[in-house]
Amino acid sequence: MTLKGCAHPEGCHTGDLPVLASATVGARFWLLVEHPGPWASHLEDCRLPSGVRALVDRALAIGVRPQLIRRPGRRTPVEGGIHVMVADSTAAEPWLAEGVIAGPDDLDLDALVAGVVPESCILVSEPVFLVCTHAKRNACCARIGLPLARSLAKVLPDRVWETSHVGGDRYAANLVCLPHGLYYGSMSQAAAIAAADAYRSGEVTLDRFRGRSGIPEPLQAAEHFVRAHTGELSVGGVAVESSRSDGATTEAFVRGSGVRFRVVVEPMTLKAPCGTACAEEITTYRLVALDRLTPVRYATPVLT
Repeated sequence: MTLKGCAHPEGCHTGDLPVLASATVGARFWLLVEHPGPWASHLEDCRLPSGVRALVDRALAIGVRPQLIRRPGRRTPVEGGIHVMVADSTAAEPWLAEGVIAGPDDLDLDALVAGVVPESCILVSEPVFLVCTHAKRNACCARIGLPLARSLAKVLPDRVWETSHVGGDRYAANLVCLPHGLYYGSMSQAAAIAAADAYRSGEVTLDRFRGRSGIPEPLQAAEHFVRAHTGELSVGGVAVESSRSDGATTEAFVRGSGVRFRVVVEPMTLKAPCGTACAEEITTYRLVALDRLTPVRYATPVLT
């Protein structure tokens, strides 16, 4: 797909180039605030109602990922308080909660960082799907993201939101699944529906899967390669237990399908198919080694 004015390498928006291990590393705790816009290129520059501005600034100060959200195709002002959602993607069982607050002092973001549901919010059982449509940040996000958000909302009404920049505009259209913080990129309508259906069933699809936010990119790559090797698709079925880095090379010990693996990955740069006309390099990770670890069995000494 080639878009007018798009400086991204050819193939970024179609799934022809790898997207693995590119989920936003710093997105561990989330604050979603409904605000129809307009959205400036950066949240810090947005002209926001004072209450929304205070929430965004506080979130940024304590390491919570703030996102502005709006219903697909809707630009009407929000009435009756501030609609918020918060999520913890780092918990053993990630969670999502929702509430309508009168002002910024009614939302305890410190509780969120501590892994506790704020008193002003109620846990929700249905996931939320965010599609980046942040035109001022990058035109590709709006050109590809807007129609995707509207089509996905027809399939999953009330669960889909347009959102501000999520990271990785070269992978537009981007889809984020909360509360687990799963990232997908270069999404088509069919791929987005498949990813959303899989997530609602507690699984991931590896097609166009960018990774799980909140963990370093090499560990996202290690998880990806274990999933590809074992066929384990359950959301919680693969996790890094420990890791160490030696220069650019990362060694990780990963649990998947009830088995432990030693995985070694390193970054690599691909040559852009469009040559020097592209403004960005294409970086990804390659698998160096993947070894199944034999469980240690301790012999019981014979008693005499």
